[in-house]
Amino acid sequence: MIRGFLFDLDGVLVDTAQYHFLAWQRMAAELGIHFGEAENEQLKGVSRAESLNRILAWGGKSISDAEKQHWMTLKNEWYLELVRGMPADDYLPGAHEFLRASRAAGIKVALGSASKNAPLILERLGWIPLFDALVDGNVVTASKPDPEVFLEGARRLDLKPEECVVFEDSEAGVEAARRGGMKVVGIGQGLDADLLVTGLDRLTPEQVAHL
Repeated sequence: MIRGFLFDLDGVLVDTAQYHFLAWQRMAAELGIHFGEAENEQLKGVSRAESLNRILAWGGKSISDAEKQHWMTLKNEWYLELVRGMPADDYLPGAHEFLRASRAAGIKVALGSASKNAPLILERLGWIPLFDALVDGNVVTASKPDPEVFLEGARRLDLKPEECVVFEDSEAGVEAARRGGMKVVGIGQGLDADLLVTGLDRLTPEQVAHL
């Protein structure tokens, strides 16, 4: 029986990818490196440190570890500035309604995101009360496809993995859910999920609970 839902954040509930793009683009410009949509596509699912290394390689630049830390910190500050200015209704279609309906149906809800900025985003949206547990990059260390973030989410919900469904928009996230022994709903296209939809506005908690 399905008793818990675990949600990835970006690409499932919100779309903050635009803010990451603008922050990386600003940093690249400061370093005299071209950074456009094509380059940005190559950074999806890549860590902050590796993203910086790729941008530097594209620009043919080499800097010290201390300088790398400086630019990563600055990029994150610019990203957070943009997040703090995001409208309170800047979420993906159906996300708010689905979370509310899940709680109303008696299903436990947890966040399972690698982002250390996830609590700030949820607070900005006023969504903290909609979650029974928050598991993010401040709690876990292993990146997806390692299942740590979802297993910890299930533990904090006091549920077994097989009682949980994960909502993900990336292959790494889908694999993490499967490694954790959980069913998975894929948001988007081309994902090897148990159920695939274009968005949460195409789904009800009751449909998912029958997986």
